[in-house]
Amino acid sequence: MRATLRWAHSDLRTHRGEALFLVLATAGIVASLLLATALFGYATNPWQRVFTQSHGAHVWLHTDKAADTGKLAGLDGVDTVAGPYPTAAVTVSSRGSRASVELRGTPERPSVGRPPIVSGQWLDPSAPNGVVLESRLARALLAEPGDTLTVPGTARELTVVGLADSAEPRYRPGEQPGLVWALPSAVPDPGGQVIGLRLTDPGDTSYIVQRAVTVLGSGAIGEVSTWQQARAEAQGDNRLLGQVLGLFGLGALVAAGFAVHGAIGTRIRGHLRDLSVLKAIGFTPGQVVRIFLLQHLAYALLGALAAAGLAEALGSRIPGRLGDAVGVWQGLPGHTVALIVVPVGAVLFIGATTGLAAWRAGRVPPVPLPRPAATSGGRLSGVARRALGVRIPPALVLGWHTAFTRRPRSLATVARLTLPLLLIVVAMSAWTTIDRFHSDPERVGLPTALSVRADAGRSEQQIRSLLERDPGVAAAYPGVETAALGPSQTATIALRGLGTHRDPYPHSLAEGRPARGSDEAVAGQGLLDLLDARVGDWVRMTVGDQPLILHIVGRSIEPENAGRVISTSLDTLRENDPGLRPTLYELRLDPGADPREVADRLATAGDGHLDVHAVANPADGLSPLRAVVAGLIAVLALIGLIELLTAIGGTVRESERDLLALKAIGLSPRQITAITVTATGLTALAAVLAATALGLPLAHWLIDAQGRSSGIGAGIAQGPSAVLVVPLGAAAVLCAAALAAVPAARAARRRLADTLSAVA
Repeated sequence: MRATLRWAHSDLRTHRGEALFLVLATAGIVASLLLATALFGYATNPWQRVFTQSHGAHVWLHTDKAADTGKLAGLDGVDTVAGPYPTAAVTVSSRGSRASVELRGTPERPSVGRPPIVSGQWLDPSAPNGVVLESRLARALLAEPGDTLTVPGTARELTVVGLADSAEPRYRPGEQPGLVWALPSAVPDPGGQVIGLRLTDPGDTSYIVQRAVTVLGSGAIGEVSTWQQARAEAQGDNRLLGQVLGLFGLGALVAAGFAVHGAIGTRIRGHLRDLSVLKAIGFTPGQVVRIFLLQHLAYALLGALAAAGLAEALGSRIPGRLGDAVGVWQGLPGHTVALIVVPVGAVLFIGATTGLAAWRAGRVPPVPLPRPAATSGGRLSGVARRALGVRIPPALVLGWHTAFTRRPRSLATVARLTLPLLLIVVAMSAWTTIDRFHSDPERVGLPTALSVRADAGRSEQQIRSLLERDPGVAAAYPGVETAALGPSQTATIALRGLGTHRDPYPHSLAEGRPARGSDEAVAGQGLLDLLDARVGDWVRMTVGDQPLILHIVGRSIEPENAGRVISTSLDTLRENDPGLRPTLYELRLDPGADPREVADRLATAGDGHLDVHAVANPADGLSPLRAVVAGLIAVLALIGLIELLTAIGGTVRESERDLLALKAIGLSPRQITAITVTATGLTALAAVLAATALGLPLAHWLIDAQGRSSGIGAGIAQGPSAVLVVPLGAAAVLCAAALAAVPAARAARRRLADTLSAVA
């Protein structure tokens, strides 16, 4: 054992840089996997925690006032019922911010859908104008307990007495109204009612919704929300961040395993004499295997422990969502298990890849076998000999020969170097796609920058004239948005009428054509998946108590409402309802116009009649992904550097046998050095070309697959431009050549006695 430790210590002193790289690469990989685990836990558990604490309802049905909701309690599969509660749609204002809300009359704190109080207290009959705000809505309004909310257009005031969490669909400006609990006396003129159903089996949600629609009638139901929709919205971008981290973390782990395997294999080929000496002095094959295995397991374990320690101690201090995710994850029950399992799994995987190469070391015979007299690279091909005959530089010809003659070994080296480069190309594509949402939003489903909602104080013509007079507004598209029931009447979809036939709304289409005629519409991927439809189909939906049939002629990129959106023109909807007035206006701004300045001017000009807000960009929630991608690129570059150093070491060792022959034919040390540098550069170039050829299609497929699964739809992927890819490839090739220059020059200037010793 003492001899084993002494040999391992001597080897460590000789290969300090390689050991440091392995430790740092393992630390980066384990840190990425731990952050991915934290984000997955953060994405799922907060909503689940709120749902469990509130004893949440699996289905919420918004109906008209006349609906007999008492029948729903007797449906098979319904455990308990919350409500019905009277509701009213109002707009509230606080500290200059406005929001559309659902005022829900709640006589007492419910047992089902019981909102957990996070600040303040629940409603008190002694304060009839007191309200409790959903916490996300409160953050948008900058409201706290004790603040006063006003209702624009009236003299009414509401006092905030508490803030509460909710497991219902979250507040989204312009899309989903916020939730405000109030006493029934504070809802004097309700426009409808809402009832919650808690089911005995959550898996029967679609069936129960269909039964409820049958019992009440489709005309009585205005909107349906389910626990699956609320959970998907709550997970949102956090789950995407976790998927990205997990994907690249696993990819980096595989790349690191291959890099370690290649490094050990190269070292074994270069230390055959040392291994034979170890066997000759009494080392058993098992001891030789254990030397390599324990040595690299120690490197991996050190890196894994460092990553776990840093993630536990400093993870919650990372700015932004990543730090919040780690902080929440550290308080979850499975945190300790994950903190142990992830590093142990990474170490075991690296150990498994190390074991295969170490097993080869154990098979080295005690007496070295005589090497064949032929050169290791094989005979020169006819093409190579003719190239030398036409005075092509020998370094280029012999470098190509050295790099690609040993087919299995050369292909393995190129493959190991390609993997981290391929993942870097995929990471750059993810970065470019995020940038596209900001730099070119009209091509990814965001043609407008501002959304304006107006009250009934002004006519449609007055509002449109006011909007188009602003110098920063290029176009104002009138529209309406309402909830509709799908054909099966088990889910709510968003129906939008935007623009007119004369001035159509510029939808971002990924498939098909724009909706130009009557009854034509474009739909998001989420809606097509929900209805199992495709472009060209006719779909039937129910709006209130009126059926509506539309022809889907295109698929639009819809980043909102999980893609469950069908859009037509306002004129098409007016054919069924001639008195329909637009309730919102989507504004396309001139290039260079500042959305904040335009919004401030419009809010001032509207004199309290306009609610102006910026259109939400899904990329805003992915800002932490930039730092994540940058960190992953650094880890992958480190792994690629390890593989590159391994390839250089192997090339230099293999070329030692050819030194005598190369010197005998008159090549100078500089030319011999150029052969090794050229071989290394060509190997790196082959890996760069393979990574680019495979990485760009793979990145498009992965990003579009994520787009389809999220409902946005395929067509959002954007590969990195040649301005980024070409410098990346050139830097990789030049770095490989530069790293190979020093060891190659040192080997080319070895003394004749040393060269004979290496060949022997």
